[in-house]
Amino acid sequence: MNGENWKTVRLSTVLEKIIDYRGKAPPKAEDGIRLITARNVRFGYLDLSHVEFIDEAKYETWMNRGRPCGTDVLFTTEAPLANACIYPADGKFAVGQRIITLRPDPKKLDSNYLLNFLLSPFGQGLIDKRSSGTTAKGIKSKEFAKIEMPLPPLNEQWKVGTILATWDRAIETVGALIANARAQKQALMQQLLPQGTTPPKKRLLGFSGEWRKIHIGDVAKEVSERAGEKTGYPVLSCSKYDGMVESLSYFKKKVYSDDTSNYKVMRRGTFGFPSNHVEEGSIGYQDLCDAGIVSPIYCVFATSKEVDDGFLYKLLKTDRYRQIFAAATNASVDRRGSLRWKEFSRIPLPLPPLEEQRAISEAVDAVAATETAYQAQLTALRQEKAALMQQLLTGKRRVKLPENEAA
Repeated sequence: MNGENWKTVRLSTVLEKIIDYRGKAPPKAEDGIRLITARNVRFGYLDLSHVEFIDEAKYETWMNRGRPCGTDVLFTTEAPLANACIYPADGKFAVGQRIITLRPDPKKLDSNYLLNFLLSPFGQGLIDKRSSGTTAKGIKSKEFAKIEMPLPPLNEQWKVGTILATWDRAIETVGALIANARAQKQALMQQLLPQGTTPPKKRLLGFSGEWRKIHIGDVAKEVSERAGEKTGYPVLSCSKYDGMVESLSYFKKKVYSDDTSNYKVMRRGTFGFPSNHVEEGSIGYQDLCDAGIVSPIYCVFATSKEVDDGFLYKLLKTDRYRQIFAAATNASVDRRGSLRWKEFSRIPLPLPPLEEQRAISEAVDAVAATETAYQAQLTALRQEKAALMQQLLTGKRRVKLPENEAA
């Protein structure tokens, strides 16, 4: 239910303009004027780390439907759907496909209020109802314009924006702390872990023993236990970024065969990788359950007592080892582009004394724990803001205005 003095309005009645550049590909170039694509528009902010350009000579022709300004809101209509951010106040940019530019009527609608409405659970739900498609959902600008939003007076819109901006600053602060912790972890790993097949230059204090130059197969062996008639084992998969995961809950759908009798058993404390995707960094360590099963295309292996599993896992997940895996896959005689245990076991492995392995792993884990704690804090802040948005942007909770501003 809307608050007192609130109206329910169609977006088309409170927007001065919807600039839609969909339907044709922008004239991209090696350099020129920066192009904002759907990859740059994130959930509440603009991420310019992905760089594309359009030809400067073609800028005027491309932007003939209208140029965005610093109070406009950019909205992604598909792939991904319903991300939004404010257009930059400074700089000259072109806008690419899958984005519409929303210009609020300044007498009726505040830009920050519109942005928060679009990102709120309530707004996202209304967008989803008017979207279409199965594999990749999208929304047409005509359908978008029909969305009805609860709208308070402008002074209340500004007050709501001020309150939510406080949460945004807190979220930005924790996000910066996460980025700093991540950078510290990366720097520490680059110092302590070998960037290739030779030992690193920096050692932890108190360690001076020699690093051995061996091969993976010298300290690990393949495990080929099959599920057979055993039932009840969860089906596992290896994610590029998240390691081993429970397939059904992670992918939100069944991605494996009904007949799992030929699947491989992966017990706690073993490593595994899909033989056709290891070059992408898809290698995992099973610490989810006592035993799970993985597709027959997986290679499963266990290490000897000479190796600390935490150290080995961190080493094998580095970009350098991803490159080594890719080179070994390309050199494999397997025409399907797979890396089998025979070739994998021959990959070089620089190995320090066991105690140093453990110390390196623990040092990296300590920094990673800080990042994890900040991530949990960030998740909590986002959830709390979402709950507050749901109340403030529907009028269920009203902001207090000075008496001279109250309606």
